[in-house]
Amino acid sequence: MARSWEDLSARVISGLAMVAIGLAVIWAGGHVLRLAFALVAAGMVWELVRLLAPEAHKSALAMAGAAGLALLGALYLPVMLALPLLLAPAMAGIAWVPRHRVLYLSYTALIIVAAFGMVQLREVSGMGWMLWLVLVVVATDVAGYFAGRAIGGPKFWPRVSPKKTWSGTVAGWVAAALVGVVFMAEVGPGLIGLSVAVAMASQMGDMAESAMKRRVGAKDSSSLIPGHGGLLDRFDGMLGGAVFLLLIGPWAGLPVGVN
Repeated sequence: MARSWEDLSARVISGLAMVAIGLAVIWAGGHVLRLAFALVAAGMVWELVRLLAPEAHKSALAMAGAAGLALLGALYLPVMLALPLLLAPAMAGIAWVPRHRVLYLSYTALIIVAAFGMVQLREVSGMGWMLWLVLVVVATDVAGYFAGRAIGGPKFWPRVSPKKTWSGTVAGWVAAALVGVVFMAEVGPGLIGLSVAVAMASQMGDMAESAMKRRVGAKDSSSLIPGHGGLLDRFDGMLGGAVFLLLIGPWAGLPVGVN
């Protein structure tokens, strides 16, 4: 049992630091928010290229820079003009990334579109909606981690992610539902169901990243964050949840959209 908690100290310290920085960035909004998301997106693309083609160091830096600049530029343009910029770094990877091009193409597009969508969520819908999304994803991850370690039981998908259990997965849904209860005053009880759906989407994002790492034989996307691995390891669930909300929000009549 002791071994299963051996990374807890580093994970908690790093997690608290990320929460503090994240809350400050969300509260600040504006240029600070846009620059922060551009840097994080660039970091994730850098990790992605190094995962898929470890020998392509120069390509990793070039594509990371292109992704960050494209996202930052798109955030200052009208949305119709911004759309090509969001997809350009993914298309450029066909020439720059020597292997696993389909993975690079799809995952880079996911990273940049999700980051763009989260900035829009903060700027168009307000801080409350963004806090709700972040808390749903964080609660899903934290509850899954602790329930999975404490309860254990049948594995969710052992060939892809051998540590994840059904107990942790269901605990994540329960935690997300509780976040929905806290935020449902102005929206109604339907937010509980949406919170659980976003939790499921975040878990799918986590599974997708785990499957990608399995395919290339990597344990973590990098070692940037003690106890958590890399940016992709930490924000994979946020990517899934954000893209799901972008797709389903307008259809469900939620006050989310783009400038």
